[in-house]
Amino acid sequence: MAKEKVTLYGLTLVNERTINFSRLDPALCRELFIRRALVEGDFETRHRFFGENRKLLAEVEALEHKSRRRDILVDDEDLFRFYDARLPEEVISSRHFDKWWKEAQKQDPERLNFEKEMLMKGDAAHISDLDYPNFWQQGRLKLKLTYQFEPGEAADGVTLHIPLPLLNQVEVKGFEWLIPGLRHELLVALIKSMPKPMRKNFVPAPNYADALLASLNPEQGPLLDEMERQLRRMTGVTVPRESWDWNAVPDHLKLTFRVVDDKHKQVAEGKDLEALKESLRGKVQETLSQVADDDIEQSGLTLWSFGELPQEYSQKRGGFEVKAYPALVDEKDSVSIQLVESPVAQQQLMWAGQRRLVLLNVPSPIKYLQEKLPNKAKLGLYFNPFGKVAELIDDCIACGCDKLIERHGGLAWDEAGFEALKEYVRAELNDAVVEVAKQVEAVLTLSHEIKKRLKGKMQLDTAFAMSDIQLQLDKLIHKGFVTETGWQRLPDLLRYLRAIERRMEKLAIDPNRDRVYMLKVQSVEADYKGLLAKIPTSQLIPAEVANIRWMIEELRVSFFAQNLGTPYPVSDKRVLNAIAQC
Repeated sequence: MAKEKVTLYGLTLVNERTINFSRLDPALCRELFIRRALVEGDFETRHRFFGENRKLLAEVEALEHKSRRRDILVDDEDLFRFYDARLPEEVISSRHFDKWWKEAQKQDPERLNFEKEMLMKGDAAHISDLDYPNFWQQGRLKLKLTYQFEPGEAADGVTLHIPLPLLNQVEVKGFEWLIPGLRHELLVALIKSMPKPMRKNFVPAPNYADALLASLNPEQGPLLDEMERQLRRMTGVTVPRESWDWNAVPDHLKLTFRVVDDKHKQVAEGKDLEALKESLRGKVQETLSQVADDDIEQSGLTLWSFGELPQEYSQKRGGFEVKAYPALVDEKDSVSIQLVESPVAQQQLMWAGQRRLVLLNVPSPIKYLQEKLPNKAKLGLYFNPFGKVAELIDDCIACGCDKLIERHGGLAWDEAGFEALKEYVRAELNDAVVEVAKQVEAVLTLSHEIKKRLKGKMQLDTAFAMSDIQLQLDKLIHKGFVTETGWQRLPDLLRYLRAIERRMEKLAIDPNRDRVYMLKVQSVEADYKGLLAKIPTSQLIPAEVANIRWMIEELRVSFFAQNLGTPYPVSDKRVLNAIAQC
C-alpha cells in the first residue's frame, strides 16, 4: 500500500489517498517484500521455514559476537539473492506469498530453508563451545552466557545472566579468569598494564601470554596469584600485586553481570558483582521471603516454640532452586526468624539472636552482680564515658552469655539443644558476668587515668603521638565495646592500655623514636581501612578481617611496650601479608 497525492497546477486535489502500489510498480513491491519481510525479518508469520531461518541467522551472528569479528555472516545482498531466486515474480506481498507457499511447500518443503554453510563466508572453526561456552558453571549453578561485539557499549564482551533469586548463591570468585577463548588477550592486556620498569621483564607480552596459557589452571586459585607464581617460576622476577592495573584492561575483557527477574527482564547490570549484590540486597531478601513457607519466617518470639530450625532452606522456583539460610534475629524485646542470603550472615545474626532468646528466658544477674561485685569495681564502672551504667552492665551480661554459649558448644538448632543451653546459662551466668565486670572495671579505671594525662599540657613534639593515642583509645573503649571485644580478649584489652601507659612514659624521652613507629602503624592502618572499604556497609565484617584489627593492636605493643610481650610474632610485614590474603 502507498499514499497518493494529486495536484493540478500546484493546487492539491487529493492528499494522502491510500492506493495499492503493486499496481503501479509490482517489481519494486516484490523487492521491498523480500528485503523487509524475509531478509530483515519484519514478517509476522508462523511459517516454519521463517522461524528456523531466523534462528540459524542468530546462531551465525552469535559466532561473530563471540569471535569479535564482522566477517563470518553473509550480508543482506546474499540473502536477497537466495530468496529472489526461489520466489516467483507474482509474489509481491505477504498475501501473495502465503497463497503461493501454501501449494509450493507441498512439493518442496525445504525450498526456502537456509543451510548453515551458506550463511558463513568466513572461517569459524576456531569458535568452539569449549572456548566460547554458552553457560558458566559454579558449583551446582549453571548460568547463561551471552556475547556482544559492540565496542563502546556497557555490555560489550561477555555477559553472565544471574536470576535475582540466585544472586545470593553466586560466589564472587573465579570470574576474573573470563572464558578460555578470550583468556590469551586478557593475559596480554594484564602484562601490558604493568609499569614499564616491571613490564620490560616480560616482553614480548604475547609470547609470555602463550607460555602462561599453557601452565595456568583456574582451579588452582585467583588469576593474579597464579600469574605471579608462574612468572616468578619462568623468570625469577617477583611481580608486586600493585603492579597490575585492571583499569588499563579493556572493558570487553571483564565479565558483565546482568541480574534478571523471572521474566528474564534486566534488573541491574555492571562489572562489579559485589556492588550489584550490595545494591540488590533488599530485592534478594524480598525474593527469599516470597518463596518462604508461612511457618518459616516468624516474629515476636520469646520462647523456642518453632521446633527444629533448618540450617538451610530451599524451594523450587522458575525452574531453579532458591536457597536461603534461616537465622534468629535479635529484636531487643523478642527475636524473629528471618531468611538471609548467606551462611556467614546466618552465623553472625544467629549468635546475637540466640543470645537474646537465652537472656529472655533466664533470671537477670543484675541483683547478684550488685551483691558480689566489690565496691571498688562498682565505682570503676562509673568511669563509663558512654551513656548509662545500666547499658554498660547489659553489655557485660551479653559478653558473659557469649562466653557460656561458646563453652557449651555454640549454637543450638533445635528445641532440645536450646533447652540444654538455657539451663547451662541459667546456672553459670551470674558468676560469668561478675568475672567480666571485674575485668571491665580494670579496663575503664586504667582508661580513665590515661585520659586524664591526655588533658594536661602538651608539648609540640608530642602532639601527634598524643592525638594518635586518643584515636586508639576511641577505637578500644566505646559504647558496646565489651561484647565487641569479647571475653577472650578482655585481658588483652587491659594489656593494650598498659602498653599505652608505657608509650607515654617513653614519649618524653625519645619522641623521634615514637614517631618512626607511629608512622609504621599508621601506614598499616591505612591499608586496613582500604580493606574495610571494600566490604559493603550492610555486611558484617568477616572474622578473618576483624582479626587483623587485633593484629594491629599487637603491633603497637611490639613497637611501644616490647616488655609486655605479644601472644604471637608480629611485624608490619606480617600484618600487610594478612591484609593481602584477605
